[in-house]
Amino acid sequence: MIRLHHCAETRSMRTLWQLNEIGCEFEIQRYDFGKALRSDEFKAINPVSRVPALEIDGEVLIETGAIAEILCEKFPEAGLGRPIGDPERNMFLQLIHFAETISQHCAILTQQHVMLYEDHMRSPILTQLEPKRLAKTIGFIEERMAGDFLLSDFSAADICVGQAIYMAQRFVRLDPFPRVASWMARMTERPAFRASLPLEGEPRLYNQSFFEPIPSEGA
Repeated sequence: MIRLHHCAETRSMRTLWQLNEIGCEFEIQRYDFGKALRSDEFKAINPVSRVPALEIDGEVLIETGAIAEILCEKFPEAGLGRPIGDPERNMFLQLIHFAETISQHCAILTQQHVMLYEDHMRSPILTQLEPKRLAKTIGFIEERMAGDFLLSDFSAADICVGQAIYMAQRFVRLDPFPRVASWMARMTERPAFRASLPLEGEPRLYNQSFFEPIPSEGA
């Protein structure tokens, strides 16, 4: 039995996308981002109150990079991984975990723009600085992209980084990154990606498509 605990537009979308690409049978438990994750019922599954939580083979996995690697190993026939000895394995692993480098900046900006409800709580400095840091991470992907995918063909690296940049587009526009923009257009056309998007009426994390930096006082 595989069961994914998921909130729309969060990092658990990576796992949902990968499961859809694999095509295996799984269950999905959807949550609103907020109090439901702090309930005693969910804490019994994941004590740190975060998604994803993936129940698989009698265990609960909670780190997206580890989940991606484990799913690649469990379903090698899907061709999403790079096994030991593959010449692309080192870059494959780096890219899977580089998705978290991208996402840490998204998380700071999400907190500033979404989780802090009062304007006086928000930091103009962070909302101006973090998009620049986020853009640097996208620039890293732009510089190394040479083909249609991050590696020689589609892999879990495309899933992890693709979902991170899907979130990043709330805060950074892709106009300066034409290769990334073209790649993202291809990723978002994949049926498994589309099946991972929020359902109609499902609670979303973001209430708008783009968040501008907060102006400093006197600006």
